[in-house]
Amino acid sequence: MVSKLVQVIMALVLILIFSVFIGVSQAQVRVGFYSETCPDVESTVRETVQDAALSNPNIPAVLLRLHFHDCFVQGCDGSILIDNGPDAEKHAFGHQGVGGYEVIEMAKANLESQCPGVVSCADIVALAARDALALANGPAYEVPTGRRDGLVSSTSLAADMPDVSDSIQKLKSKFFDKSLSEKDLVLLSAAHTIGTTACFFMTDRLYNFFPGGGSDPSISSEFLPELKAKCPQNGDVNVRLPIDHGSGETFDKNILENIRGGFAVLQSDASLTQDEATKNVVDSYFGSLNILFGPSFNDDFVESIVKMGQIGVLTGSQGEIRRACGAFN
Repeated sequence: MVSKLVQVIMALVLILIFSVFIGVSQAQVRVGFYSETCPDVESTVRETVQDAALSNPNIPAVLLRLHFHDCFVQGCDGSILIDNGPDAEKHAFGHQGVGGYEVIEMAKANLESQCPGVVSCADIVALAARDALALANGPAYEVPTGRRDGLVSSTSLAADMPDVSDSIQKLKSKFFDKSLSEKDLVLLSAAHTIGTTACFFMTDRLYNFFPGGGSDPSISSEFLPELKAKCPQNGDVNVRLPIDHGSGETFDKNILENIRGGFAVLQSDASLTQDEATKNVVDSYFGSLNILFGPSFNDDFVESIVKMGQIGVLTGSQGEIRRACGAFN
């Protein structure tokens, strides 16, 4: 009787170990996932992104932002791409201004003609962000693939996206919820080194920062008149301006220098100097000894974006591989 009980317990333990092993293996993505099933996937996505950039030079920033917004809602599962009505996630307030959907759809169509039903839209988003970054003189890096596409898309699920008006404490909390650190917060915010924003996101910071009105005191007195000239009170809120003052088309650490000097365009970027941990990360990329002994901004950014690209991924038999990125199968 005892012997039989031991055998049952051992069997249950083995089943548990096997289940854990399967769970871990399914949760992994890897570089070269499509090397046999769709060997030209990376070159196809890269060519699609390059073609799109010819007609829209802002594509690098657009696709980088799309990747971030996709991953922050339910993980990197392509849910932001679904367009099945007004309640689709892409229409959430927190996704205002996000674009690049047509580029992902074009890449998907090109891949479907080569290897139908193989490459996920979630992977295309991650690959396209990497290839777009390269066009802005950003670092080259390998993208782990093997994600599958999600089966849910709802505006309500995007209610907790990081916002330009969030305090540094709230931003840290939102990043911690995704297992991202203060360092990741700084580096992923530094993606603002390319791209533009609308005056719509500047109004409160420039004219209503306090209950009685006024501007954010963290803005440099030298920079404030320039911002107000570009975004006058009661002016056109759709006017756009570079987020990285003086270097809006090239991926570099100039955005962090601007943040240190009071030249941050976005309030959320400026807040990075209001917390000791994030300020120390920002400062670590500068100083006389940084070139020899300091961290590499490019290397650290790659580490953070690859880490972000693995938030909540679906793998194995989870989710699906969509035939078109804007619709569930």
